[in-house]
Amino acid sequence: MSREALDGIRDEIVVCHACPRLVDWREEVAREKVARFADQEYWGRPVPGFGDPSARVLILGLAPAAHGGNRTGRIFTGDRSGDFLFASLHRTGFANQPTSVALGDGLRLVGAYVSAVNRCAPPANKPFPEERDRCLPFLEREIAALHELVVIVALGAYAWDGALRSLAALGDDVHPKPKFGHAAAETVGRYVLLGCFHPSQQNTFTGKLTTDMLDSIFEQAKSSAGLR
Repeated sequence: MSREALDGIRDEIVVCHACPRLVDWREEVAREKVARFADQEYWGRPVPGFGDPSARVLILGLAPAAHGGNRTGRIFTGDRSGDFLFASLHRTGFANQPTSVALGDGLRLVGAYVSAVNRCAPPANKPFPEERDRCLPFLEREIAALHELVVIVALGAYAWDGALRSLAALGDDVHPKPKFGHAAAETVGRYVLLGCFHPSQQNTFTGKLTTDMLDSIFEQAKSSAGLR
């Protein structure tokens, strides 16, 4: 069963200490906090993926935000990127509500699963290559466990690269390597890989990524996955 396999992967992720630099950083952030969250207890551990075990669409990010997923324990939860992302997922029918603020807030995904290449918040949002490589087997196992998966939406070039590395490890041919771009679409093995600019504040505040652009990506994902 996909759910049982995903639960097993989750249990391994949340206790991982494989990358000393990331362990030190995530725990330091959780201890020191920031003023606006000073009264909250931080998660301060690796953040697993979450969503529908029968998902046909995987939404892939870079890593948890220091005061987002690293605080709340759920990827893209409690930060501005997540606000932008989940509002779009709600508009396009993948989420039952437009907000994602904390574990237990009632959020439910339908037909979608959200994950990341790296599971710990990295300093300056930049994991080292060896830290990426230690973490990628979790993503590979998630992809393999999502038996209905058809489409992978890569949020940014880092996620695009991580998806390709994972698919190569699972035996798919990724040569020549497809180039990332917003709305780029490539067939890799049995999957469709869609590129999307990351919903970072830098991209959304400057208009590089708009609500219409993001909604269009998820509508395309629905179509490619055979979802209504």
